Amino acid sequence: MKKYLALFLAVVMALSLCACAGGPDNSGNVDNEAAAALLSDAFIDPINDWAQYDELIDKIKLETDTAKRTEMMHEAEDILMSNGCVIPLYYYNDIYMMKENVSGMYANLFGYKFFHKVTMADGNKTLRVNLASEPDFLDPALNSSVDGACLAVNSFAGLYTYNAEGKTVPDLATGYTVSDPAEDGSVTFTVTLKEGLKWSDGTALTAADFEKSWKRAAATETASDYGYMFSSFVGYPNELAVKADNDTTLTFTLAAPCAYIEGLMAFPTFFPVPAAAFATEAGAPGAWCTEAGFVSNGPFICTGWNHDVSMTYEKNPNYHDAANVTVDKIEFMLSADDTAIYAAYNAGNVDIIDTVPNDEIAKLLADNNKEFKIVDNLGTYYVAFNANSELFAGKTPEQAACMRLAFNILIDRNAICETVGQTGQVAASSYIPLGMADGNGGIFKPKAEDNSYYDVNAINDDFEGTVAKAREYLEAAGFKFGADGKLSAETPIVIEYLTNDGSGHVAAAQIMQQDFAEIGIQMTIQQVEWNTFLEERKQGHFDIAREGWLADFDDPINMLEMFQTASGNNDCQFGRYEGWDAE
Repeated sequence: MKKYLALFLAVVMALSLCACAGGPDNSGNVDNEAAAALLSDAFIDPINDWAQYDELIDKIKLETDTAKRTEMMHEAEDILMSNGCVIPLYYYNDIYMMKENVSGMYANLFGYKFFHKVTMADGNKTLRVNLASEPDFLDPALNSSVDGACLAVNSFAGLYTYNAEGKTVPDLATGYTVSDPAEDGSVTFTVTLKEGLKWSDGTALTAADFEKSWKRAAATETASDYGYMFSSFVGYPNELAVKADNDTTLTFTLAAPCAYIEGLMAFPTFFPVPAAAFATEAGAPGAWCTEAGFVSNGPFICTGWNHDVSMTYEKNPNYHDAANVTVDKIEFMLSADDTAIYAAYNAGNVDIIDTVPNDEIAKLLADNNKEFKIVDNLGTYYVAFNANSELFAGKTPEQAACMRLAFNILIDRNAICETVGQTGQVAASSYIPLGMADGNGGIFKPKAEDNSYYDVNAINDDFEGTVAKAREYLEAAGFKFGADGKLSAETPIVIEYLTNDGSGHVAAAQIMQQDFAEIGIQMTIQQVEWNTFLEERKQGHFDIAREGWLADFDDPINMLEMFQTASGNNDCQFGRYEGWDAE
């Protein structure tokens, strides 16, 4: 959340830059060619010309030549990385703690944690868990956070799900068939649902519930952050080609074949929602499940909710596989205070926690604590600039990109990995994470040094040279430096870094704060609570913010399509002009 002082400083800076460094019309004493020469050939204006990126993503979704499709996705990442708004820090893994008497909980590469098969050695049937603080949305069509997805996969069920080996398997479906491509290249999927499915209130759950739910999730008026995941469907967004042929047969048509269709059907946005979701919308999607007692169809139902304190979930007797659900009750502690969470765990009040204070990790590793778990994830921890920030007012698109790239190369990623991550994270030199499939039978980026956009070790191996390069970027953008090598008072950079609570996030921000100060950049750190943080990023109310993205399924397209102009996850505000001349 921006402070008035920060806004005032940004405006003052913008005015001073227009006077001394030239504005969008390039009328000052800085030659925009100097900035353009420092950028890659992939660069396009991330505000005014972003439609080119949108069109490329749309073409990728229609491309049936898998080798060409992979090549096009590399081209899309080239464009994304060229403007400096996305600054990867490291590739994710996941840490959590779980009591030794607990077994059967499993997680997948996308951060979901499944609790329905948990058993406890003492015979207890109540599991106590902390995932995060108060959830932003419980409506699976509206959620866009990992903790919300964990709640979704435990309280709702889709056509497919993930097993303990991380593979997609049928859940409410028995399977599906795919038609041969039509003349226009489209293909039709026919899914068969299991017989006798029910909602938690005992009413019948049929293919018609999926038809209505998918159309709702994709519709413009619903404003789902993930609505774009239906963009491959014929008729997207408001005439989606999905139909319930009868109670147990669902057909839908995509514009082209889709190798990751099971990943989509296992994704929460594709879960069904009950009739109440439609009956009570009244311009407020998600309002139907803001209190305990809402109808769902997964292993558990929400029976208690003390907002900002706790939630209670109990076994759903109408779940189709209820006989194999081994937990009777889950008690969720709602908190983002990792110190308080860790204390509750050590006091024996919580069985599983999804966070650990940053300053406790080294001891847990040194003690070889068996309750401290490190598992693989498929995602990237990164920093995002708002392309529309007033920070870039008075700059050409090329100059703004040079500013951001200067920040990028100043960051000591190894220090963040070693002192903040501490669990073997790999410093990131691209946005698409290590190990992700390329959709063509291979791996998009098998090794850290493959497809790199910068040298993550440069700031350590050649500190002076890297700092000099950062100054070159900023000088090309119109900034001046004093004899001490730091920004002059004539052309300051004053920014605010937005992050949610969490000792690790703050520690990473503090390292970057020190890195940027090497050349005189002044950065303050603003912490806000989780739901406010999500909304501020979504609305573009920030200069620079902490970000992280766990893949939704194992294909690079899901990490590229989120940056299309209309995407609800386009926090960088690409393609969205707001209030100042970016031409």
